[in-house]
Amino acid sequence: MTYIAIDLGSSYLKGAVLDLDGLTIRHIERLPFPEPIPGLPPTFREFDPGEVVAATRALLERLLHHAPEAQACVMCSQLHSLVLSDDHGCPLSNIINWQDQRALQPVTQGSGTYFDEINRRITSDERRQLGNEPRPGVPLCFLFWLAQNRALPQGPVLAASLPAFVAANLCGSTPVLDITNAFAHGALNVETGAWHKSVITKLGLESVGWPRIVTQGSVVGEMRIGSRVLPLFAPVGDYQCSQAGALLEPGELSVNISTGSAVIQFAEGLQFGDFQTRPWFDGRHLKTITHIPGGRALNALVRLLSELAEAQGLKLRDPWDYIIEQSDRVAATDLRVDPAFYFSAMGEHGAITNAREENLNVGHLFRAAFEGMADNYARCARRICPAGDWPRLVFSGGVALKTPLLRQLICERLGQECRLAPSEEDTLLGLLVLGLTFSGRATSVAGAMSFVKQNYKPDSP
Repeated sequence: MTYIAIDLGSSYLKGAVLDLDGLTIRHIERLPFPEPIPGLPPTFREFDPGEVVAATRALLERLLHHAPEAQACVMCSQLHSLVLSDDHGCPLSNIINWQDQRALQPVTQGSGTYFDEINRRITSDERRQLGNEPRPGVPLCFLFWLAQNRALPQGPVLAASLPAFVAANLCGSTPVLDITNAFAHGALNVETGAWHKSVITKLGLESVGWPRIVTQGSVVGEMRIGSRVLPLFAPVGDYQCSQAGALLEPGELSVNISTGSAVIQFAEGLQFGDFQTRPWFDGRHLKTITHIPGGRALNALVRLLSELAEAQGLKLRDPWDYIIEQSDRVAATDLRVDPAFYFSAMGEHGAITNAREENLNVGHLFRAAFEGMADNYARCARRICPAGDWPRLVFSGGVALKTPLLRQLICERLGQECRLAPSEEDTLLGLLVLGLTFSGRATSVAGAMSFVKQNYKPDSP
């Protein structure tokens, strides 16, 4: 049995052919995610919805060339995206993604920002019911800004997500959401698994349509790609999918470091605390702190160091081999880097301090950045699990797997017992796990993870 896997990431649209019999991931293909729409205010981050659908279709066509016998498609996607559409999936807005910060603009009347105003209107109990994840980069905040600025389209409008919109356009269906993507809207009551109507009303968003939430493994429609007709399962969140691919076990502490990063542990039932509570699969939940500065913060330093060369037309090759080599040579540094260069779980104002002529070089700078990141993960881990009694760490995500020094620094703070996710392609392996579940070969995602753990041959050390 063969499935097609699609991951609508922030940097790339990625896909592969999944062999459910041989437990293999074949023919991995990548296409760059379309460029943001130019000319918008600096805090806006919008994309052309038609370009994303066309690129996804092109990726599917390439994969079906490799696997014309494929029987279905499983999909995951970046979280916290919004596309306003009608009931037929026709776009009524651009895609607004998780990097958009318009909610941090000052309100036109009153004091503070739109994000401040949202938090004034929501009670602490309601915040807990929403999963305790107060961030400006979620659709609830985008919608509030649009409503306050009278920028919502006239007539009926549906608050779709990026994957729901793409799926609806590929299948000719109405946008619907699974619970992982519904949660990402910022308006889901995690206690009931339904939209939080009182919060929606308090924010003046009653006129907005909220997509139907479908059960795990639901088929949302059939895609017509060339001469093929392919069922598509309801897309899931890439964050949840990556932890299925990391084969996370109860008790383990997961440190996932990619463009963003997170510290994660399975919850015992439905737990609330000084962390976020996110729905997972099988009716389970995760304790987590997300949007900890990760690869995006490191890339900000790379851009700084590359700016002068690129201003003179000199395009640098991939700098990461040199960065890792130089930071490995620095045994210790008194340079300090706080990598919170953008709004994150650790604040929104980073810093480079204690700089001297001797430590102003690439090796010291990136070792200090790695140490600052490791300190952040340690603080967040203690919030999730104050007892610190996790049996081991699990590293996943491209930055974590490719940066041994960063892993070492984290282990020095959180414990030496650790393992790596079995694949650098954690979301694709997670989609393989979901494929086993949705096809009926496993009765649960947990059961599929156990089967994969026993039989999958790792492709990374």
